Amino acid sequence: MYNGLKDYVRFLEEKGELRRIKEFVDPVLEIACATDIESKKAGGGKALLFENTGTAFPVITNLMGSEARIRYALGVSSLEEIGPRIDALVGSVLGEKKGLRDKLRMLPLLNQAASWMPRPHKGHAPCQDVVQYAAQLSAIPILKCWPQDGGRFITLPLVNTVSPVTGVRNVGMYRMQVLDDVTTGMHWHMHKTGAKHLSECTHRLPVAVCLGGDPVYSYAATAPLPEGIDEYLLAGFLRGKPVELVKCFTQDLMVPADCDFVIEGYVQKSEEKFMEGPFGDHTGFYSLEDLYPKFHVTCISHRFDAIYPATVVGIPPMEDKYIQEATEKIFLSPIRLAIAPEIEDLFLPEEGVGHNFAVVKIHKQYEGQAFKVANALWGAGQMMFNKFLLVTDEEIDIRDRDAVLGTICRNVDVQRDLLFSRGPLDVLDHTAPEPGLGGKLCIDATRKEKVFSDRKLDQVIHVLYDEKEKDASRYRKLWLLGANCDPVRDGRVRDHLILDAMSKKGAPGFRRRWPDIVAHDPEMVASMSELLKD
Repeated sequence: MYNGLKDYVRFLEEKGELRRIKEFVDPVLEIACATDIESKKAGGGKALLFENTGTAFPVITNLMGSEARIRYALGVSSLEEIGPRIDALVGSVLGEKKGLRDKLRMLPLLNQAASWMPRPHKGHAPCQDVVQYAAQLSAIPILKCWPQDGGRFITLPLVNTVSPVTGVRNVGMYRMQVLDDVTTGMHWHMHKTGAKHLSECTHRLPVAVCLGGDPVYSYAATAPLPEGIDEYLLAGFLRGKPVELVKCFTQDLMVPADCDFVIEGYVQKSEEKFMEGPFGDHTGFYSLEDLYPKFHVTCISHRFDAIYPATVVGIPPMEDKYIQEATEKIFLSPIRLAIAPEIEDLFLPEEGVGHNFAVVKIHKQYEGQAFKVANALWGAGQMMFNKFLLVTDEEIDIRDRDAVLGTICRNVDVQRDLLFSRGPLDVLDHTAPEPGLGGKLCIDATRKEKVFSDRKLDQVIHVLYDEKEKDASRYRKLWLLGANCDPVRDGRVRDHLILDAMSKKGAPGFRRRWPDIVAHDPEMVASMSELLKD
């Protein structure tokens, strides 16, 4: 649909979804500060194109940070259009085939799927307009986002690797801290496919990092696909046409021909890891230093008209809110058909920064079904990182906060309707008792025989906050609950549920370091706010 990122930028400008900034804005802190301010405006603000970055390249941020822009990125007039297409596809693949006629009906689908498969690009590839073997990352306006960050970070990379065992490609999105002109970090967690590919190789793993191109690539790289499903196949499905790939110069990998930048290189398996971070993360806190592999650059190529794309994460709401909302709608059908068919809808509140909170409504048929669904979801892909799961009946509008709170007050008996568990958590979860492992809580708010009337929420759930946060907004308090509370360690059941959402810094028995909440210097906030005045 778009012939590269510049074409998409032009489209956004025509739709009134882009703001050009001609004044010099420093990639070190200022661009991120301006983006943070803009993304928190009503509706997500506008995409920002910083034309004067002190380099040869402009920077664009907040690309998908509104309901309209995520729709434009995916090429639909409504996100609801994608659901029926996924329904039909998943239903055809997973549905029972009773006879030859049903199997023959699969043939058109197979032909259609073949048309989505990535294919070789013919002729010159725009991403290879300029080729630099003597690569210099300092020529690219890579951002430093927050004051305590360990350096500049590439935040919107498409990290291409291929399994040395199966030959299957993966496209992931892992932040990359710049160490020098030819070296970065590669922040792939132990759960990620890129890390698995490195473990499978014997010597060094070829890597190609793409930036820009059709925005659907960035969405596909974040999508919760089952391992082994090509992200460029998803992009082809969403676009209705195949992604065209070109071979790299120095690594045996294929990348989209319309990307803006391609950074080729490798990760050496035997090389000692380095201490990466800190980084102001999507949790709204700094993720602390930890050991990660190094990525060594062998070549950089780019378009003549390249634009450097970046995303900025921090205290919600930010751009990732709208990406998450699209994922809820697109991947509900596979979750329902493959994991828990009783699920009617799934909602991930933005205050939960992707996975801390989940609200699920089900078609309930028997007691205990809510706990069955919880165990199924906690064992499914990235839902294993969820901490708080609330289950309601199918007539509840789970996006209506008052309706959800009302069903908790009416239906929850804390002695009967709570399921505490333990399991994997996001490595970035700073409040977990140990990295990557902690508590989970399912609250069954479906109807039972006994209904409680005239109860207030604090008679069912009471949350403890630090003194300085007691007058904070409901939005901020919910964010702090997800960020600061481990349900098992910090939950107590009396005649109501008590949850401790206070800082654990210096708390008895808490041995991990406690990070700071991300924030920009007030003077810079004032300066960037002035810049963004209408």
